[in-house]
Amino acid sequence: MLTLSIKKLQHRHHRALDTALSELGVSLVQWNALREIGRNPGATMHNLAALTFNSDQAFGTLTTRLIRQGWIERQIGPGRANAHRLTAEGEAMLQRGHERVVNIFARAVAPLDETERDMLMRLLNKLLEHGLDDSSNDSLERGN
Repeated sequence: MLTLSIKKLQHRHHRALDTALSELGVSLVQWNALREIGRNPGATMHNLAALTFNSDQAFGTLTTRLIRQGWIERQIGPGRANAHRLTAEGEAMLQRGHERVVNIFARAVAPLDETERDMLMRLLNKLLEHGLDDSSNDSLERGN
């Protein structure tokens, strides 16, 4: 089944990333949060939770751990919202992890040539652009 193969590939990819990052003392979930905080300075916790595929509550717990590690600082945002920014230690961890992540990404797609990578990207983008609420496509019922 196609969707199961996609999930298996994602799981293998995440295990490799988590293993490589854990050698630095950071988990994939933590590193991903650092990356999104770095990419989105001043973003609210709600927005960062969405960007990291977390619930608001889970992201709140995660930020508490990142603050204790000294990797991020919490700032008062507009209204009751909190904003976060990377500390110097957080930026350094993000950069050390980035080197490992780039290596894993390169190895993950190494079996594909450039044409295959371009085709895969086009196909994945096509799937992402197609909402799951489109009931006109019954291919899932056929097991594809």
